[in-house]
Amino acid sequence: MTAAHGVESSSQADTFTVQTQYWHRLDDGRVQCDLCPRHCQLREGKRGVCFIRQNIDNQIKLTSYGRSSGFCIDPIEKKPLNHFYPGSSVLSFGTAGCNLSCKFCQNWDISKSREFDILGAQAMPEDLASAAKRMGCKSVAFTYNDPVIFHEYAIDVAKACHKLGIKAVAVTAGYICPKPRVEFFKFMDAANVDLKGFTEGFYHKICGGHLSDVLDTLLYLRHETQVWFELTTLLIPGENDSSKELERQCRWISDNLGSDVPLHFSAFHPDFHMMDKPVTPSSTLIRAREIAINQGLNFVYTGNIHDPSGGSSYCANCKKLLVGRDWYELGEYHLDNRGRCDYCGSQVPGRFDGPPQHFGRRRIPISIT
Repeated sequence: MTAAHGVESSSQADTFTVQTQYWHRLDDGRVQCDLCPRHCQLREGKRGVCFIRQNIDNQIKLTSYGRSSGFCIDPIEKKPLNHFYPGSSVLSFGTAGCNLSCKFCQNWDISKSREFDILGAQAMPEDLASAAKRMGCKSVAFTYNDPVIFHEYAIDVAKACHKLGIKAVAVTAGYICPKPRVEFFKFMDAANVDLKGFTEGFYHKICGGHLSDVLDTLLYLRHETQVWFELTTLLIPGENDSSKELERQCRWISDNLGSDVPLHFSAFHPDFHMMDKPVTPSSTLIRAREIAINQGLNFVYTGNIHDPSGGSSYCANCKKLLVGRDWYELGEYHLDNRGRCDYCGSQVPGRFDGPPQHFGRRRIPISIT
């Protein structure tokens, strides 16, 4: 089976290595990757910060095509996406590496991996699409590490999924250059974008990136695509959880993306290079949700804590409970098949198609081949 981007098969390693499009050669003999704002400049054999894009034969190639850290069926609400076919199941997978260097990374064993041993699972795009169809999944999610770095693989999987009526979901930090961004999101049906903080200092110090590039991606998604997207901010005590910063963030979202973009505030737990920070108190997430609502956002959620009220959806018009959630379990449900409020008829923003599914809190590891 061959891939749309030209899998080379002269050796086992070459099976997973494909040519890429977004790079150019420099006068000093190096090759610059133009996929993300890092613009890694690499000599022969060297890998970019993301680890899986490498200078091979004076070209940038992706070295993890068809390789994964594993496959799992999750509830769509775990991505988190609360307005994208509620209660449905999603086939989730990732590769290795990342183009940001977040000190708090909650999936550091995957995203910070510099070893291919972690990529023991294998699946070509058609295999993934067929597995999702066979398992009754509404969608496939690129997650665990950022899919923009395995751009070619993610796009080919999305294409294969669309042929079988399966949706494609990107869980991403949105750290990608304008040209590849257009191609990438052309094939995505939904995204959850990690808005990691709302100061340039936080992005530079904690994530090794720039806030402005992420905001550009959000503006692009909102104003130039039909991709359904939701936002997530992991609140870290003393770093990005001040009321002032949260007010600025929520005001920017309301003014630039609109009041109907769902926003998830998630609880931090000590991990990777931030073991000295405490777990985010529930009160911080509840306060953040109140700030967001006061700034005019209609759909604001809390995550990683037990908060049925903060996890549920309410009508922006009549304020009635529409979708009750306890962790990832759906309870009360008061939307019609097109996502309109049963009480007042208002359309809830998102993607709805028929009655909700009830996959629940299950997490099912699977093998593709």
